[in-house]
Amino acid sequence: MAQIVITINSREYAVACDDGQERYMLQLARILDEKARQLTAGGGQINENMLLAMVGLLVADELMEARKELSALKDDANQRTNPQDKHVTDHVSETADLHMLDGEIAVALNEVTAQIKMLANEIKSM
Repeated sequence: MAQIVITINSREYAVACDDGQERYMLQLARILDEKARQLTAGGGQINENMLLAMVGLLVADELMEARKELSALKDDANQRTNPQDKHVTDHVSETADLHMLDGEIAVALNEVTAQIKMLANEIKSM
């Protein structure tokens, strides 16, 4: 198990991850940090638990939008009548790639959510 330090909203958190996943986890943390900074950009104070919930909602919204786009691509590919058409083949290939990415994102979000909850509990107990 590897240990990394991620920064979200100017706070550092030590996080464990599978060996070889360090770079990926840091990329995920950057996404969460970006969302947190967007929410706090107005200068208003948001407590950590509320910020966690709001960041989670923003990320979940993006995931839902990606799923809608994937569904639309699938529908478009299914409505095409000529499967030999290169354009259809490209859509099917893109759909398969997006579906795999969707699953990877869901797994990663579940892992990050679990770690954020753990960190939030640690913060609450301080």
